[in-house]
Amino acid sequence: MSDNILSHLPALRAYSRSLCRSLPDAEDLVQETLLRAIDHAARYQPGTNLRAWLLTIMRNRFYTMCHKAARERTAPGDCASTLPQVAPSQEWRIQARETGVALRELPRHYREAIILVGALGVSYIDAARILECDIGTIKSRVNRARTMLRAVLEPEM
Repeated sequence: MSDNILSHLPALRAYSRSLCRSLPDAEDLVQETLLRAIDHAARYQPGTNLRAWLLTIMRNRFYTMCHKAARERTAPGDCASTLPQVAPSQEWRIQARETGVALRELPRHYREAIILVGALGVSYIDAARILECDIGTIKSRVNRARTMLRAVLEPEM
């Protein structure tokens, strides 16, 4: 591979956090993505967008993990949501948390589009390839996601 995979780690971490919603799971997803990329390096076509290829691997791996998790049951004691949490003391942390909550509450197809295009800076064309849909669909999803986020984060008074 001619591109440096390490230069894409921040984007992979950000996208995995938007998918997983928990830091340990997100880090595991990044590691599994990199492992799969190394295993399937022969499938990468030089000259194509490595970042889009890696993000596609990550998305596919995430969905595979979701399907497996749906078949498994966890005990109530294993749930991390029961652990105590400390409220943030800075206003920017509260705003970041509110934004994260608003993002998580978006339907998955809107959330994926806004994260790819808005947060990671992936082009509409590459986002359409990653999410396997038309470019017009991506533009529409990003616009609707922005509108939904604005309605939640900036309610009219």
